[in-house]
Amino acid sequence: MTEAVRSANEPPAIVLVRPQLGENIGKAARAMLNFGLAEMRLVSPRDGWPNPDAGPAASGADIVLENAKVFETVAEAVADCAYVYATTVRKRGLTKEVVGPEQAARDTRSRAGRTAILFGPERSGLETDDVALAQTILTVPVNPQFGSLNLAQAVILFAYEWSKAGVGEATTFDNYEGPAPQADLEGLIVQLTTALDNIDYFRVTVRAPTARRTLRNMLTRPSFSAKEVRTLRGIVTALTKRRD
Repeated sequence: MTEAVRSANEPPAIVLVRPQLGENIGKAARAMLNFGLAEMRLVSPRDGWPNPDAGPAASGADIVLENAKVFETVAEAVADCAYVYATTVRKRGLTKEVVGPEQAARDTRSRAGRTAILFGPERSGLETDDVALAQTILTVPVNPQFGSLNLAQAVILFAYEWSKAGVGEATTFDNYEGPAPQADLEGLIVQLTTALDNIDYFRVTVRAPTARRTLRNMLTRPSFSAKEVRTLRGIVTALTKRRD
């Protein structure tokens, strides 16, 4: 199989960002395995990992917990992923496509490369900077007067739709090497931000965090291919050298 032909149904990684209770991690694992998902990634779990409360709540989904990987940051957890969804029911002031679980599941089934689905902490959900790392917002049209889903419920909604979408066939992408991993995109963002720092672009200190977040949002939205990221990095390098 060449790089131009990729499996279009690679199961997505479920990323629990700063989960609080071991019991909820276990329930999320159970929800995943019920519908054929087994890759769990944990970002800075509050009570550390492993957690003794997770096993009983998983009700036999031990393989998910045993293979769970722990990361310090969201960026590290999704570094090898070409596409990232952020689950949230709140507006975040970010201009991103918003889809429901059914659409996200269909797209994940048909898209080449690894996908990550971000789920936030039980009490507060994902932070704006977490959402900024994603290409698309995944949300559920819940009752606006009571939009309170627990972690396992949120996971199972997507997992069910992913299972229902069925196993897709391999898809051919002529002259397409696949979408850029998140780590490559992060390299572009860091390179461009550094170049802008060097010309004092973020000189208004009070506005700098918002400007940096807007820049990141602009670059994560299009889902660049790996070749496109390399091209953009080459452009930044050329412009920087010309200025020097």
